[in-house]
Amino acid sequence: MSIGDIVYIIVAILFSIMTFAIIRGNFQRKFDSDGNRLDLKDKEED
Repeated sequence: MSIGDIVYIIVAILFSIMTFAIIRGNFQRKFDSDGNRLDLKDKEED
């Protein structure tokens, strides 16, 4: 394997990890600590 192949594999792995972290963070922000969807809650509830 050449240096270019190794760098390409490392970049692909880092891209996958970053994409997974972004998607997981966006998904977790949609729920509160009890597992309820924040966008489906009534505005009056606290």
